[in-house]
Amino acid sequence: MIGINDAEQELLLDWENGPNPMQVCLQMAGACSMVDVVHALDRRDLRTASVHLDAERSEDYPRVFTKIHMIYRISGNGIPKELVERLVTSSHEKYCSVSAMLKDSAEITWSLELTEVD
Repeated sequence: MIGINDAEQELLLDWENGPNPMQVCLQMAGACSMVDVVHALDRRDLRTASVHLDAERSEDYPRVFTKIHMIYRISGNGIPKELVERLVTSSHEKYCSVSAMLKDSAEITWSLELTEVD
């Protein structure tokens, strides 16, 4: 399946050999929040940023997500932990549209691994 948006950008979905629609939905929750965090850190010495997602789904149909835990892994120089924590919190509470859609069915939690690099 190829999804095409109004700008003619394509997203290929091959759920037999690649991520299924629910996996893509979960990945987009991480991507949406990560964009908020990385964008807000654009004037900091950010080296790497990633988010690992663990999720549980309902046993009954529709098999919605019931729990999502996001582990943010950020590395850089002089990035205050309190700043990143505020950014992640505000992403989930205000800015991330995907998290906002999922929060009615899933308990969304997160943790932060912040690494100082030379």
